[in-house]
Amino acid sequence: MKAATSIRGRLLRTHLVWSLLWGLALSVAVWTAVQHEVDELMDDTLQSAAEGLIGPLVQPMWVQAGAAGGPAVTATAAAATALAAAQTAPGVRHGGPRFVWQVVGRGPQAPVVALAPGAPAQALRSTPSPGFGDLPGWRVYGLALGVDGHMLYVAQSHDERVEAKIELGLTALLAGLPLALLSLLWLNAHVRHDLQPLQALSARLATHDPLQPGSTLGVAAHEELRPVHAAIDALAARLAHRVAHERAFAAHAAHALRTPLAGIDAQLAVALREAPLALQPRLQRLRGAAERLQRVVVALLEMFRSGAEVQRQPLHLAALAARLPLPGLTLRVEPGAPLSADADLLTAALLNLLDNAQQHGAHTVTLATPEPGVLTVHDDGRGVDAVRRAALQQALDAQDYAGRTGLGLMLADLVARAHGGALSLPACGAGFIARLDLSRHSA
Repeated sequence: MKAATSIRGRLLRTHLVWSLLWGLALSVAVWTAVQHEVDELMDDTLQSAAEGLIGPLVQPMWVQAGAAGGPAVTATAAAATALAAAQTAPGVRHGGPRFVWQVVGRGPQAPVVALAPGAPAQALRSTPSPGFGDLPGWRVYGLALGVDGHMLYVAQSHDERVEAKIELGLTALLAGLPLALLSLLWLNAHVRHDLQPLQALSARLATHDPLQPGSTLGVAAHEELRPVHAAIDALAARLAHRVAHERAFAAHAAHALRTPLAGIDAQLAVALREAPLALQPRLQRLRGAAERLQRVVVALLEMFRSGAEVQRQPLHLAALAARLPLPGLTLRVEPGAPLSADADLLTAALLNLLDNAQQHGAHTVTLATPEPGVLTVHDDGRGVDAVRRAALQQALDAQDYAGRTGLGLMLADLVARAHGGALSLPACGAGFIARLDLSRHSA
């Protein structure tokens, strides 16, 4: 049998899966956008840094020494001055070879005139190349200084760019996950709240008696539950109608049988007085069978009487036993706990249990109340083996009477269940024990 699934669990799992897929899709979209935007931002930073370095580098590299047009400042002095000025250039990040710059002179060897700490000693580009470009490990921007063909190259490591992209992508992902978690918690609380009417409906159905006149589940707490309430009320009405018909038929059949059976018994009594001695044992057995059939009819009348509510009253076991005349069977009553039950229904159940005992060779039956609300019927008949007793108990527990229990056990179990209890068949050393639990709180 397939296990039942939880609506709340399925909704939460679905929401979790979609949240993860949404977060993954968002991360992919953010990562795609971040790569483009970070590249543009970093390129703008490189260009801004290069433009900011022009002034500090160009002035000390080419200064006229007086009005006579003296020699220019040496490259060594210019490089030192430019290096000091470049430390405050806008867009420059320090702390490692992530952002570097070079001033490369003109010539076949492309000499490096000045460079930032951590920059490569060799020129980033061997030929003058303004604008952006990519080299192994670096993103480079070249800018002509306008001083004797010198070029300024500002470079940023690819690792710096990858790190920036990863940081932005993780930030977006980590920002989305708490929202997904909060929405999951909100959905859990919301679904739990919305499923409360179903649990309330289940609790109401546990005590709902559709056979009571005018019984209904009432107004549904949610619009979606209105069809459920209507369907259950309609089912209850059909069930009550069918049970009423079955009770009426059973009661009518029992009444219809009772009169001819009484006539048969009277005719058998007359026949016993007039018949020869050789025929009297057979007629006596026939009359006993008719009496047993009458008792079954009485039990049916009690079980299916109009409005079969249990009429509880305190019972004295000895007085109850006096209502159970069975020729050839001795009843013993043991004093015990008090007993409260419907006298007519219990009498019908005991008549059938005693008849079963007699048919299985019992001569003595002991009635006892070992605890309040419990009646045991112990006979000294042949009993049944453990396998048969277990099969009978299983049938009683499942209320699967057809073909598995006799009429006596079925009626006794129905009477016990009408009182709120059940019939059980405990093991015993000899004979057979039927235990009727008539307690209101019995499961």
